[in-house]
Amino acid sequence: MRFVSYAGHGGECLGILIRDQIIDAQECARHRRLDTSTVSDLVRLIEACVHDGLDVGALFDDPPASAVHDASSVLLRAPLRPSTILCAGSNYRAHNLEKANTPLSGKEPEFFVKTADCVIGPDDGIVSDRKLTKKLDCETELAIVIGKPGRHIPVEHALDHVFGYTIVNDVTARDRQVRTAPSGTVWYELGRGKAFDTSAPLGPVVVTSDEIANPQALHISMRINGELRQSSSTSDMIWSCADLIHFFSTNFTLKPGMVIITGSPAGTAWSTDRELGGTWTPAPGLIPASRYCLPGDLIECEVEKIGILKNYVL
Repeated sequence: MRFVSYAGHGGECLGILIRDQIIDAQECARHRRLDTSTVSDLVRLIEACVHDGLDVGALFDDPPASAVHDASSVLLRAPLRPSTILCAGSNYRAHNLEKANTPLSGKEPEFFVKTADCVIGPDDGIVSDRKLTKKLDCETELAIVIGKPGRHIPVEHALDHVFGYTIVNDVTARDRQVRTAPSGTVWYELGRGKAFDTSAPLGPVVVTSDEIANPQALHISMRINGELRQSSSTSDMIWSCADLIHFFSTNFTLKPGMVIITGSPAGTAWSTDRELGGTWTPAPGLIPASRYCLPGDLIECEVEKIGILKNYVL
């Protein structure tokens, strides 16, 4: 299933996307005399599946006419608004080769957090705030949406805790992130560099895990103004999705609706920025960035089997 959120009924509505139609979850629940509040958003639906045994397939089977909408007639929003986005940086081998690294880069997952305040949806604007950063960068990342809760989750059972997958653009203020000590040692300030307004575009859909049998075999890419900047596979991850679920569950009880983003491939604007330690290497088909992102730029983040997340810089 492909879950979406869209503008309607005076707020945001949850539905599933089937070809060119959206089926509204609350209308289906109302038709079946179920509590509509349990499917008012994706986090609540996931909780209802986990705790109450909601049969999602049955919910959307044979929907009433009032639940069916033409997808082209609605405005999509972020498919969910997680309270916590657990983030793993420096997780692609090729990306680690193109940038200045800290002593721990590639040795253990980088750990930082974004919140619901960072989230925007498809076609929403990424704000270029020159008081915050003059080096606004974008990164396509596969995102894991947690379903079954757990703590200290073993790697071999980690994917059992996945509800689905989506795309997150890890928007970054590079001049806030990358710092150099007088000794020449590089260190990252991941708070101010990563977490700010509009720094987590998310969507356009959440695809349930049954449709993605192997999350380590997905093509992942980014285009800026039509130029291919990133093109890789999730097989280039150092730590797999299962590894990251295990890693983050050591610190947190993972809960329904939490999101884990899994790192970005090579091809960021950082890679061409010698001032910040970039060491871009030519790759077939890729166009090196000549600058960081500016207002008017169209960012297209794509992950195989999920879709394309589009946002303009404002």
